[in-house]
Amino acid sequence: MSGIPHDHYEPGTRFEKWLHARLPIVALAYDTIMIPTPKNLNWWWIWGIVLAFTLVLQIVTGIVLVMHYTPHVDLAFASIEHIMRNVNGGHMLRYVHANGASLFFLAVYIHMFRGLFYGSYKAPREVTWIIGMLIYLAMMATGFLGYVLPWGQMSFWGATVITGLFGAIPFIGDAIQTWLLGGPAVDNATLNRFFSLHYLLPFVIAALVAVHIWAFHTTGNSNPTGVEVRRGSKEEAKKDTLPFWPYFVIKDLFALAVVLLVFFAVVGFMPNYLGHPDNYIEANPLVTPAHIVPEWYYLPFYAILRAFTSDVWAVQLASFITGGIVDAKFFGVLAMFGAILVMVFTPWLDTSKVRSGQNRPMFKWWFRLLVIDFIVLTWVGARDTNFPHDWISLIGATYWFAYFLIILPLLGIMEKPKTPPKTIEDDFNAHYPEASGSAAE
Repeated sequence: MSGIPHDHYEPGTRFEKWLHARLPIVALAYDTIMIPTPKNLNWWWIWGIVLAFTLVLQIVTGIVLVMHYTPHVDLAFASIEHIMRNVNGGHMLRYVHANGASLFFLAVYIHMFRGLFYGSYKAPREVTWIIGMLIYLAMMATGFLGYVLPWGQMSFWGATVITGLFGAIPFIGDAIQTWLLGGPAVDNATLNRFFSLHYLLPFVIAALVAVHIWAFHTTGNSNPTGVEVRRGSKEEAKKDTLPFWPYFVIKDLFALAVVLLVFFAVVGFMPNYLGHPDNYIEANPLVTPAHIVPEWYYLPFYAILRAFTSDVWAVQLASFITGGIVDAKFFGVLAMFGAILVMVFTPWLDTSKVRSGQNRPMFKWWFRLLVIDFIVLTWVGARDTNFPHDWISLIGATYWFAYFLIILPLLGIMEKPKTPPKTIEDDFNAHYPEASGSAAE
C-alpha cells in the first residue's frame, strides 16, 4: 500500500492463510494501521482522526434523525419539533448532528491551513490535495442541503438566495436554477431534492475519504520539515518513522478526547449558540428576514460574494469587456467559486522548491496574514453591507486572491529559504534529544 519500505502482513494460522488467499482484508487493515509514519509529526496532524470520527458521527446521527423526519413543506418543521420534544433523546441527537457540522468544518479548515503552511500539497501529493478539496466541496454542498431541511425562515430564504446565484449565470442560469429547485421557486420539490441529496452525499464523502487515505498511504505522510522519508531500505526508513499503531493512534485518541470534551460541553450547555434564531420560526415565503445569514462556515466565501458590487472597478471593467454579460451578481458568483478554485491549484501556484513553510521566513508572514484575512472575512460575512463592512470585505477578498495568484508565485522566486534538515531523524533528534539518547542505549 505504501511506497515506504516496511514489514507487511504475513498470515500465521491456517485460517488466516485461507482467508488471505481469498480476501486479503486483514492485510489491508494491518498495512493501514501499521503504516510507517514520520516520527516528527506535531499536534497539527491530529485533525485527521477528528474528521474521520465526525464523519461517522454525522452519518449515524443523520440516519436516526431521518427515521423521524418528514420531507414535506407542510410537515418538515413540525417533524423537527416532534424529534425535539417526543423522540427519546431526540433533542440530543439533533443538537449533536447540528453542532457536529460545525466541528466538521472547524476541523477541515484547520486541516486545510495546516496543509497550506507545511506544503502538504506539493509533489508527489498533488492528487491527495485535490481529492481533499473535492471532499471539502462535497461537505459544503451537504451542509447547505442539510440547513434547508428544518424548513425554518433562514432555511427557506437561504435556499432562495443560494439557488438564485445559479440564476446569475448568463444564458443557462435560469434553466439550472429551475432544475435545482424542481420548479419556479423554493417549494416541496426543492425540499425533496435537497433531502435526497443530503442523505446521499455523506456516503460520497466517505468514499472520497477512503480514496484520500489510500492516496497519502501511497505517497507517504507529509511532515513539518517537508523532508521525505528515506526509501533506500527498511532500516533507513525505520530511522525516520514509527508505526502508526500504537504511537500515533494513542496520540490521536488523546487529542480526540480533548476535542470531544469541548464539543459535548457546547452541545450540552450552549447548543444553539452557532445557530440563527430565525430558523426556529417556520418558513414563510411572504416574510423576508431582516438579514439572511448562512452558517458560520460559509461566511468567508459569502463575504467574498458580496464584496464585488457594481461600484468596484474590476466589476465595471468585466462588464464593459463582456458587453454587460458579467454583471455584479455574476462577478460575485465567479469570485466566490474562484476563491475555492485557487486553493485547488495551489500545488502549481506555489513555485518554491522548499516544501515546508517552517523553513520559509517571508512566507510565514504572508501566511499569517492569510489566516487573519480568513478570520476577518468570517466575521464580516455576518455583518451588513454598509460602510465600513463593504470595504473590509473587498480588502479581504483582494488579499485572498493576491496571496494565491501573486504572492505565492513570487515568493518562490524572491525568497531565500532556510536549509531543511537532511533527514527526519535529524529533525526529531534536534527536538527530542532525550528520546534519541534513550534509543541509542
